[in-house]
Amino acid sequence: MPVYLVLMKLTEHGVQNIKNAPERIDEAIRDFEAVGGRVIDFYAVMGDYDFVSIVEGPSDEVVMTFSLGLSAHGNVKTTSLRAFTKEQFAKALKQLDRLERLAEAPDRPSPDITRY
Repeated sequence: MPVYLVLMKLTEHGVQNIKNAPERIDEAIRDFEAVGGRVIDFYAVMGDYDFVSIVEGPSDEVVMTFSLGLSAHGNVKTTSLRAFTKEQFAKALKQLDRLERLAEAPDRPSPDITRY
């Protein structure tokens, strides 16, 4: 399954209800697992964000919808990032040579890189 980093920042409402945060976190994890996701790790952090979760999700749409749902509850605002392994990154870079060769062909239009 694809991996995502979910960055969360407490809202004013979330800070006011901070003592309930552990229960809300456990409930959110159970809900995410119920839609086919898996939480690999969850951290409370210092800095620009308050929580970071590393998750696997069945699709971009499921993770996006779940993140929006978390934000809709009013305790956190989320930013979801699709993560790629170093192997996936290396495979993607190999496509650069292919795209350059296609672009150099005199009788071919520029490739649509959104297909790759």
